[in-house]
Amino acid sequence: MKMATTLQLTTDFSKPIIVVKPSLEFASTPRHCRTSLSLPRFNNIVRASSSSSDSSLVSRRHFVSETAALSLTLTTLPLFGSVQPAKSEESALSEWEKVSLPIDPGVVLLDIAFVPEDPKHGFLLGTRQTILETKDGGDTWVPRSIPSAEDEDFNYRFNSISFKGKEGWIVGKPAILLHTSDSGNSWERIPLSSQLPGDMVYIKATGEKSAEMVTDEGAIYITSNRGYNWKAAVQETVSATLNRTVSSGISGASYYTGYAQSTRVNCDSLPIIFQPFWQPHNRTIARRIQNMGWRADGGLWLLVRGGGLYLSKGTGLTEEFEEVPVQSRGFGILDVGYRSKDEAWAAGGSGILLRTTNGGKTWTRDKAADNIAANLYSVKFIDDTTGFVLGNDGVLLRYLG
Repeated sequence: MKMATTLQLTTDFSKPIIVVKPSLEFASTPRHCRTSLSLPRFNNIVRASSSSSDSSLVSRRHFVSETAALSLTLTTLPLFGSVQPAKSEESALSEWEKVSLPIDPGVVLLDIAFVPEDPKHGFLLGTRQTILETKDGGDTWVPRSIPSAEDEDFNYRFNSISFKGKEGWIVGKPAILLHTSDSGNSWERIPLSSQLPGDMVYIKATGEKSAEMVTDEGAIYITSNRGYNWKAAVQETVSATLNRTVSSGISGASYYTGYAQSTRVNCDSLPIIFQPFWQPHNRTIARRIQNMGWRADGGLWLLVRGGGLYLSKGTGLTEEFEEVPVQSRGFGILDVGYRSKDEAWAAGGSGILLRTTNGGKTWTRDKAADNIAANLYSVKFIDDTTGFVLGNDGVLLRYLG
């Protein structure tokens, strides 16, 4: 929501709009207005020297009239000059607003999800065992206590949450898995095997009692019995594949893609959804992949270390990408979220917030976001009118549209 500056003329001087310091210089004032804007010089108030007794102090009446003239001049300055409205310390974002949260400033927000059958009911996850709940679409949030996740010996980092109907999942580090079948009103802790490679970083609800889970080692598992048994969806972890030598004749994988019933499925961030199998791919870009996901038009977007943004050529699965120039100011871009086929937002380090209105071909920076002293990690659009940006230091931005 862009704010336009409007010049309003008023004769009610009891309600001043702008406070102007007399020392300001109005360099942009039109030449023909400068005489009328000059302050009274008060030449006849005090004289340095006088040879006549008549050159004493001005009369009280004259002094009062001069003082009134000064007051009127200062009050009317904004009406005729080109003075800009006073700005607050934190300028309003053009399309986003900052949401106040009942958490410590050092908390890093990591994921957000809403119940499909109740779009106003959602959960927000973060570090330091942070779970917040909203029932008004994200306007207000309150801490949510889950007794089974409160362990005196651990300070959990809740990484990911996902809902399918009334069923939902939460994963975190150290290894913890929570499940709900009643839209989050109650949560059950599911035991996990100690043989699980890596820490759980992502989970996707796929159906009744079914989900797909990913670890930071690149292992992908699926369950169909509420998480009590998990089946590997890849032959080996990405780390194991990357550690193979070239002489072995097997190339290392940089990312995986897959199909479900010969139909490509979109997801919010990484291309990780329920698949019968996953196919490894080698990256054709020299820099390491930071993040990737599906565009709204069916193509792929890809982020690399150092702030590079790439879009796949055409739609569907492909290994052909082309770089798109972005104004990242040297900071890395960490996530992209599509609101529609044309509009998308990208977020990154040091408050970087970029917008495209042509599907990603060109991007412009939301300069108002430069005042946000935080890294922005994730962009999530629940639908075309509801979106959030998550960052560190407890920063949550809500899309205004």
